[in-house]
Amino acid sequence: MFSLGSWLPAWHGLAWGWALLDALLQGLVGACAVSVLCSLLKVYLYIQCLNDPARQAEKEAIRAQREALEPLHVVVLTAALALVGSRVAALVVLEFSLRAVSMLLSVGKGTPRSQLYLLCQYSLGCGMSCGLSFLLEGAPHSTSNLALAAGLAGLLAAYSRRLARHVCSLYELHSRQRYCGVCLLLLASGHGIPRLLRNALALTFALADLAAVELINRDFLSTLEALRFWTPLTICYTLLGPQQSAHQTVLVRMGGLFILLLTVGRWPDVFHVLISLLAEFWCLLRAGVMLDMCQQQ
Repeated sequence: MFSLGSWLPAWHGLAWGWALLDALLQGLVGACAVSVLCSLLKVYLYIQCLNDPARQAEKEAIRAQREALEPLHVVVLTAALALVGSRVAALVVLEFSLRAVSMLLSVGKGTPRSQLYLLCQYSLGCGMSCGLSFLLEGAPHSTSNLALAAGLAGLLAAYSRRLARHVCSLYELHSRQRYCGVCLLLLASGHGIPRLLRNALALTFALADLAAVELINRDFLSTLEALRFWTPLTICYTLLGPQQSAHQTVLVRMGGLFILLLTVGRWPDVFHVLISLLAEFWCLLRAGVMLDMCQQQ
């Protein structure tokens, strides 16, 4: 692959433009990953409601979600992830990983994890963004690689949305008449979607955590400075009980990061945390119907 930037003069303004394009492409990959996650969860929850006569109202609520708003959701999330730098994105990934481990240990293994999957939307986008930033740092053809990754992520997101739309429209009919291959596959193995998401998210966050630790620790000159940074972030999770609402959890998490960066961060980081707070609420608002269903379970 060739790098378009290598064919053009090395102007400072042009380099800034390529950096902005890279940030947008990284944000697009993260936004598409969130879209795939939500589409698969929508398919799973819809099938669960369809199999339970007492949850027909919830099934209709999922079906009533406006598909036309999905492109807007991707655009807003892409912009937010592009604005947030890799430093704050790495912080968001690490603090959510700590929160997820704390939640899983406190609520037990038998608790449904669909709510945790919905809470990780923005953190997943940040994980994809900072992971790509770390892997492609210094690469000679980074823009071309990011464009390829964004194209593949866009295809996966489009097919996932198409699957969700097909299930909400025709699964009930096709599963009875048994003549649609996609619906028959979901009928036989749709219960395995949470396990698929769990494995995919575990791998994604494991790789993102490694990249995030490397990106964050570059800013510390000694072990004492790193300890001063991580100790308050770890302690703040004692304020988060497993029964708190999703919005309260987001406020405490981002509030902890905000106070932390006021003391040891930079002013652009504080601004990026505020953007992250708005993006977290945007993701929760978009997935409000599914989140309510998971909390009722």
